[in-house]
Amino acid sequence: MWTQIDTHISQVTGEKFQSHQRRSVGGGCINQGYAVSNGEITYFLKLNQASQVAMFEAEALGLEQMLATASIRVPKPICWGTADNSSYIVLEWLELGSGNSNSWQEMGRKLAVMHKNSISQDFGWKINNTIGSTPQINTWTADWVEFYVKHRLGYQFQLARRRGGNFPKENKLLAAIPELLANRQVQPSLVHGDFWGGNAGCTASGEPVIFDPATYFADREVDIAMTELFGGFPAAFYKGYNEVFLLDAGYEQRKTLYNLYHILNHFNLFGGGYSSQANRMIDQILH
Repeated sequence: MWTQIDTHISQVTGEKFQSHQRRSVGGGCINQGYAVSNGEITYFLKLNQASQVAMFEAEALGLEQMLATASIRVPKPICWGTADNSSYIVLEWLELGSGNSNSWQEMGRKLAVMHKNSISQDFGWKINNTIGSTPQINTWTADWVEFYVKHRLGYQFQLARRRGGNFPKENKLLAAIPELLANRQVQPSLVHGDFWGGNAGCTASGEPVIFDPATYFADREVDIAMTELFGGFPAAFYKGYNEVFLLDAGYEQRKTLYNLYHILNHFNLFGGGYSSQANRMIDQILH
């Protein structure tokens, strides 16, 4: 397997690469992560079962599209494919550091530039991808409300029912969404899609960087909302974002609706108390 991956890296980069050093590093809760090096160049490698190669292809395409916006730093995808019984993606190695308030303010600014300057006629994306390991349906849709009801919350509720989840006010919520999201023109912005603290950081030099995307074109607020889901980003991030692309009035009401998607997904991935958290959020939204 390693020889096949080394050969692929060599073919893509045009420079002979043979990994003498391979050490295990964090790859998230779904993949195995490795730093692979020939002593001069290091790459970040993620491994999964061979059947998951489409997930890595979607990640690479998302990173390439984010790179093309020339806004915020993301790791450059080198190559991806299958070797033996594994699928893999090879990415640029970025040495991460701690960053400071200036770094986080710059992250906010640069994410705002990506949201502001990415253009699409419709909501969705060119292929389906994954949110965690859950399929994420990205069928192009002209109307944001229709897209969010059908391909985000509706799909997650469908999966949750199969898992035994009980959401008594599901239909009432879905029926209320057109009114909850009314009176606002939403532009389709390229979003990270899984934008929590574990998928954002700073390089050793303090440059903001984001990674592990679940890319699609959406209401930009889905990214900002998710930053608040697990503890929030530093205040400097929101200051920087609003300097470039001020959040619309009513965001505080919409953010719980957008974060419900991720809590339902956590129920579908992990079960446990996420169903009761989802029901509390539904009550809050409908209140």
